[in-house]
Formats: sequence, structure tokens, C-alpha cells
Amino acid sequence: MSERFTAAPRRYRPELQGLRAIAVVLVVVYHVWFGRISGGVDVFFLISGFLLTGQLVRARERGRIGFAAFWGKVAKRLLPAALTVLLAVIAASVLLLPEHRWFQTIREVFASAVFLENWRLAADSADYFTQHDQSSVVQHFWSLSIQGQFYLLWPLLIALVARRFLTGTLIAVFAGSLAFSVVLTAIDQPLAYFHSLTRVWEFALGGLLALFIDKVPLPALVRVLLGWLGIAGLISCGLVLTVGEQFPGYAALWPLLSAMAVLLAGASGSPFGADRILSARPMRYLGDLSYSLYLWHWPILVFYLIARERTEIGLVGGAGIIGLSVALAVLTHHFIEDPARQVRVRAHRFAAIALVPVLLAAGGWQVAARWKADAYALAAGSPDHPGARALTPGFEYWGAPDPPLVPAFLSLPEEYADTGDCTVAERHAELSICTTGAGDPPSKRIVVAGDSHAQQFIAALRPVAERKNWQLISMLRGGCPFSTDSDSVPGDQPCIDWNAAVADEIVAIAPDAVFTIGTRDARVGMVEHTPPGYVSQWRKVAAAGIPVLAARDNPRYDFAPSACVDANGPKAPECSTPRADLFAPEPPYLGIDVPPEVSFLDFSDYFCERDLCPPVIGNVLLYLDDNHVTSTYMTTMAPMVEEAVETALGWRTEDAPS
Repeated sequence: MSERFTAAPRRYRPELQGLRAIAVVLVVVYHVWFGRISGGVDVFFLISGFLLTGQLVRARERGRIGFAAFWGKVAKRLLPAALTVLLAVIAASVLLLPEHRWFQTIREVFASAVFLENWRLAADSADYFTQHDQSSVVQHFWSLSIQGQFYLLWPLLIALVARRFLTGTLIAVFAGSLAFSVVLTAIDQPLAYFHSLTRVWEFALGGLLALFIDKVPLPALVRVLLGWLGIAGLISCGLVLTVGEQFPGYAALWPLLSAMAVLLAGASGSPFGADRILSARPMRYLGDLSYSLYLWHWPILVFYLIARERTEIGLVGGAGIIGLSVALAVLTHHFIEDPARQVRVRAHRFAAIALVPVLLAAGGWQVAARWKADAYALAAGSPDHPGARALTPGFEYWGAPDPPLVPAFLSLPEEYADTGDCTVAERHAELSICTTGAGDPPSKRIVVAGDSHAQQFIAALRPVAERKNWQLISMLRGGCPFSTDSDSVPGDQPCIDWNAAVADEIVAIAPDAVFTIGTRDARVGMVEHTPPGYVSQWRKVAAAGIPVLAARDNPRYDFAPSACVDANGPKAPECSTPRADLFAPEPPYLGIDVPPEVSFLDFSDYFCERDLCPPVIGNVLLYLDDNHVTSTYMTTMAPMVEEAVETALGWRTEDAPS
């Protein structure tokens, strides 16, 4: 016997617009005043699944789904407002956004325009170096991107699945996606948050609700209770749960079940029902504005914080942000969204016409930014930019009196040292090994092992290696220094396992030396020290007769020194830190019993002056964020690093530098 379902009747549900209004208000208010995530976006996903499934099932029962017409309506619904906001973001970013955030924003504008921002953010969440990026002005487009992907693929699913299998298919999609969401959230929550497949179950739940909502008879009293319980659940979710750290997983059931309760309550017929408020004209109008309001509030919030140089927003400032967002949403709704729906142009042409201005503007911005970055890069290495050489005894500056600083602020996110060509180790599948070019055979082989702070020194070692035919072999993992323990993240077993594999690989290949970091926590409020796990790892390598070079770590800050320079100038006192607040008076490894194969290198005099640790030395910016040294500055340290390495290893007598 075939199973036939009739979707919810095509009657207007005014309480649904009220539900949209509550969801967007929660998103905006929680972002502006609480600095938290409310779960309101998940409600939008449920509503989209509910409405779209009902529309598509009805269309199929009438005969067929008109894909071209459907996608045309979606394009006219989503693109005009979204692309208007992106154009405004580009213009405002050029004027207000610090240059070191330009390339990040350009990448995300492109991704947002083509509904791939969630995957852009997912990739960044898995990339150690982009985890230091600040929240971009278009980060909120991740949810719109997932919705766009859903609108593209869901009609195909509904059209391809036989009617009698539709319920089972939606249940399977719901269960599979929820299970994947729970597992990935436990393993890698930042990645799970932006992953499309961890959110499909939310749309599927809305689709199941569309199929069965009119088959669930409820007494009036139950409807009243459900409506208010649903609203209470929505409002309290962001207060009780740390949504940004726990979602999507099973925790996302809280706002979704709350929204389902509101929709199941529907029209209660009671003067005390929640639907009386949800159906009120102001709530319905706010629901109409919800899309534009969501799009505008986040960039306005970010630009406000940048312009005011703040991290928190007061009552008055927040009210101003929300007021401006609502005003722009009203204008966008009436003068962009509504007229666009009346345009009679085929879907693909409409999309192309709408996308062209944004892509051209973003592309032009990228070309101009790249030209500026390259121009600054060419200036590096000139007499105007001695960098670390400015701190050498007897140095005399003979460059221009006031040259521009290098690297360019907009190039800072790209200032990580290049590790060369990478392959997977034959003996350890989880280990990636990278090498720089050298002649065959190389005169020396040096392994650089550890975390990103060890990687920094590749920029200083590489010019020497190229000149002397050394081969640099790097075994690096962000946030995982070379140790027998997990010193950055306690209990990080993958880091411990990775380090064990690195030690085995080093012993197997027997390089001429290993370069790593010998201290940590040179920062305000902490004590610089050498962890016991470091020493244990050095002993393993030294036992194989391999020399170990352990360099004193550079300072870490609770602010970004280069961003401070960008905002206040290189001589602003707030951009420098007393050396005594960062470094111990004596290196912490002095007095530690280590094998004779272990040597220590102290470059602290090139990161700090006698009393201060400045953000700029020799007209070169030291830091690309709050703790990583720029490749440009590290390159200026090449002669000092060369001398220290060769002296420690006794290579200067056999291969003296020119």
C-alpha cells in the first residue's frame, strides 16, 4: 500500500513571521550586547526546511517541480540584499579596516558572494595560522552560504525520492547528519560549526515537521503552553548554553525543539496564546525585515568596534548599532529586495548581473592591495630597513630619514615562513615532512622540529642554507612544541603521538643537527621556563649522537604589536613592553643538566632592546600577530643565526662564511 503525504496547506502562518522576528532579534541582541551566540540561526535553518519542503512537495503533487523558476525566485530573494551589503562592506573596509585584515576580508567577500563562506571559515578553522585571524566583517555569511547550498540541492532530493519513501529518506538524512554533527563536534568543534553536513539535519527536521504538522491535533490549552514554552526556550538557549563552543551537535536540539513547539502551537485561538504576539503586525513586519537585518547588523557591529577601538559595547552604542541596522534593513527591504522580485530576467542571467559588481569590486581591491604589498616587499633589505642589524654593536644607520615600515600591514597575514615542499613520511603516515631545495648531496642537513615558533626560524636559516647548500627538513605542527609532553594544550594526545613520531624519524634519518625552541611563556604575568618534556626529547635525539640547537623563544603579548603600530604609530608607548616583564633576567635553561650534544642559542637581544621590547626594529615590523615574528624581520636575523648555529656546532672553522 503506497504512502501519500500532503504537505501543510498553503495558508499563511503569521506566527511564523513572528518566529523569524524573535530569531533575528536574538541573533542581533546577543551579538551586540552579550558577545554570545543565541542559536537563532538554527531556527532559520529549521524554518527554511519547513517552508521549502512544503512548497516542493505541493509542487510535485501538482505535477512537477519547476527548477528554473524555483532557483530564479531563490536568486531574486537572496542575492540583491546580500550583494548590496557586500558592496557596502568593500567600500567601508577600504576606509576603515586595518590593512592587515584586507586580504582575509577579500577572500571572504569572494566566498560569501558565491555562497561558500562556511567552507572558507571551515578551512580556516583547521588551519593553525589563520586561527589568529580576527572575526571578519562578513563572517556571518556562513549561515547564508549553507542556506544557499540547501536551496540548490534540496529540490533535487525531493524530486528524486519517490513519494512513499520521502518520510524515510528525511528521517535517514536527519539521523545521519545529526550523528555526524555530534561526532565531529566532539572531535573538532570549530570545523563542525561551519561544516554544511553537520547542519543538514536541522533542515531535515523542518522538512519532517512540514509533512506532519497538520496531522498532530492539539487541544487549545496545549497549544498555549507549547507556544510560550517554545519562546522561553528560544530566549534562554543562548544564556544557558555556550552556543559558540557546543553547537551544532545535539545541543542544537534546544532551539530547534523550541521553534518546533512554537510552530506546532500555531493558532491557539486563545487571547493568551503566544501566537497573538507573534501574529501582531509589528512582529510580522520585523519578520519581513529579518533577512536584511541579519545581513547588516554584523558588519556595522565590527566597524563600530574598529572605529571606536573597543572590544565591548555599551548600552547607548549598542542601541545605535541596532537602530542603524534596522534603518538600513528597512531601506534594503523596500528599495532592493521588493523591486528585485519584480524583475523579469532568467535566473542565470539575474545571478550573473547581480554578481558582476561585487566580483569586480573585490577583484579590483585585491589587485590594488597586492600591488601595494609587492611594492613594500621590494623595499625590504634596502639600507632603509636594516631590521635586526640595527641592534648589532657599532651599527650606523644611513638610510632615508623616515622610510615606510616593512612588511606592509596588509601583508602581515602572509608573513609566515615558507616550509618548502611537503610529503608524508614513509615510516609515520601521520607525519608531514617538508624540505627546502639543496644540491645533491647537500653539504649539511638540519631538521627544524616543533611548533610555529620553530618554523619562524626557517626564514632566517633559509638564506644561509641556499648559500651554503644546506638542506632544511622541517617537521612542524602548530601549537605542538618539540617535547615528550603536550605543553601548549595539556593532555593533547595527538601532539604527544606526533612528537614521538618526529623523534623516531629524526633518529632514522640522522641529520647533522636539529633546531628547535628551548623555552616558553616569555610573556607578561608568566614565568619564562624550559619544560621538562623539552629536555626529555632532546635527550632522545642526543642519545643517537645528533646535535640539538635549542633557541630561546621570542616574547608573546596580550595584544598585536603591529596592529598597535598601525593604529597609534611606531613610537607609541603603549605598543612597547618592558623587557623585564617578558624575559627572565637569565635564560631559564642555565643550570639544567643536558647532554653535551645540546647547545642553547639566545636571540633575545634581537627581539628586544636593553630595556624595552618594541614593535619595530630597524624600520621592520617584528610581529604579524600577538606572538609570531614576521618572515621579513627573521630574514634580517640571518647573519646572526648563521653565526650562532655554526659556532655552536663547530662548523665555522670548516666552512667559514664569506
